Order: sequence, then structure tokens, then C-alpha cells
Amino acid sequence: MSNADRISTTGKADEAEITLGILNAVHENERVTQRSVAQDLGIALGLANAYLKRCAKKGLIKVSQAPTNRYAYYLTPQGFAEKSRLTAEYLSDSFQFFRRARNQCIEALRLAGQRGWKRVALYGASELAEIACLCNAPEVDVVILIDPTDNHDSFAHLPMVGSIEAAGEIDALLLTTLTDPQATYDALIEHFPATRVLVPTLLRVIESKDMIEGAQS
Repeated sequence: MSNADRISTTGKADEAEITLGILNAVHENERVTQRSVAQDLGIALGLANAYLKRCAKKGLIKVSQAPTNRYAYYLTPQGFAEKSRLTAEYLSDSFQFFRRARNQCIEALRLAGQRGWKRVALYGASELAEIACLCNAPEVDVVILIDPTDNHDSFAHLPMVGSIEAAGEIDALLLTTLTDPQATYDALIEHFPATRVLVPTLLRVIESKDMIEGAQS
């Protein structure tokens, strides 16, 4: 696979994140290697190599031969400017995500309160779950977090269990997983009433017909 093919398989958000990660790595250590970049960013070695070459081609980094057949990477003035731009963009996106997530979690919890569901569980340990833990709604308590893939005993200030059965008495679930939320939702409603699963819009989950009809009734 060519460098262009490797990069074309990543989305724009991933592309910006990888580029920022590489520029940060070069800024922190000019003796950084392709392998260390790949390990730090959690990407394939070939993809790290492709992005390093791309950054060099765009004039963001300068590559020079170092002793023992290794390379040294330097951030150019253009690279510093791009690093600053991507950092600001990343922070802006993060704040926008926080605001959207907070507003949608509050809205979901208020809906639970309106329907008389007082004990709500979060489903899925994630940044979204952390935000949901900070949200409050009248007469609603977020009492526990459920995540079958995590064996910790607690999350934020909540007790944590691995199944709905272990969660005890709960009235509704707020979906907070960020890992394939559609598949998680589809599996979840096989064991829990779809009308009692609250889903933030940002997860882009297509909800069941029962849930839509319940919301309209």
C-alpha cells in the first residue's frame, strides 16, 4: 500500500490528530523514530512513516541524516505554526464536544425525571460517561455505571458493574459508550426495554421503532 493509500483510509479528524501527534513528538524529541511515533500514537509503523514523509513534503518538519544510519527530525517555522493551529482546533473541538454532551445528557436525565424514572444507570465507561456524571436533573439519580468490558469496581464517583443484572433496581439506562454505540444499543435492547434506553443524539444511533413510538405517544 502506498503512502497516499495509507493516509486516504483515515478520516479528516483522525488525520489532524495524527499530524498533531507527530508534530508534538518531533517538537519534544528530535531523535524520535518512526517506531516510537507509531507506538506513542497507537498506529501502524507504515502509517507513521507515511505521515512523517507527508509532514516533510509539506514543509512542516525537516529530516536530516544522523549517525548510525538514523534520522533526525526538526520542526520548521511552518511546522510550529501548524502545530499551534491544530492544537487550538483540537481544544475547540473538545470544548464543543463537552458542551454538546453535557446538554444532551441533561436533556436525557430531565426526560427520565418527567417519566418518573428516578434511578438511572450509565451504560459504557467513556469520556461521555464522565460528563454525564457531572449532570443533574430534578428527582433523578445516576446510581451506577454498567460496562461488560471493564472490570473496575468504580468509575468517577459511581459504583461499576459488568451487567444489567448486577446493577440492581434501575428505572432507565443512559447510553454512554463511544465504542460502536449502534452495535451496543442493538444488543442492549434485546435485554432491556428500548423505551427506557436514553440515547444522546451525538452518538448517531438509530433507535428502535418501539422507542420512537413511545416518545411520540
